[in-house]
Amino acid sequence: MTDTVLPPLLVDLAQRVIEENRAAGRRIAVAESCTGGLVSAALTEIPGSSDVFDAGFVTYSNEAKTALLGVAQDVIETFGAVSLAVAWAMARGAVLKAGVDVAVAITGVAGPGGGSEKKPVGTVVFARARAGDDDDHAVTDQRNFGDLGRGGIRLQAALCALELLLPSADDIVSPAP
Repeated sequence: MTDTVLPPLLVDLAQRVIEENRAAGRRIAVAESCTGGLVSAALTEIPGSSDVFDAGFVTYSNEAKTALLGVAQDVIETFGAVSLAVAWAMARGAVLKAGVDVAVAITGVAGPGGGSEKKPVGTVVFARARAGDDDDHAVTDQRNFGDLGRGGIRLQAALCALELLLPSADDIVSPAP
């Protein structure tokens, strides 16, 4: 795709996400914090993405995570905004609020400031939730991309989030006989 301001690598992966989820019969949503809508922007670069992509929630503040996605304040206070628990709650909230089959959440420290010894700049947490999943089926991941600069961290986080949106073999909807 040549008519885009986004990096080709990001748009190419978004294209795969849209095509493969369309083939799987899945509707998707994204809950973003540190990526600030970058994943949603990549998905909507693809013509016909509305067949698959339902909603993008940019919940940059803790208050937005609570108000828009239903993340419990005590979960944020106990684990911190950049945690597996918060990412999972964001992903589940996006599935419930948008009424989709699957959602991915991203929360992290893009820098240049804001990091700590336990969660340095470049720490990004991901979660994927499917409709009907409970806590026993949580799919979460934490990555430390290092200090690639704000743009580099956000790009790597967006790429990882898109990868999590690709259907696996158990996600494929079989056509009715």
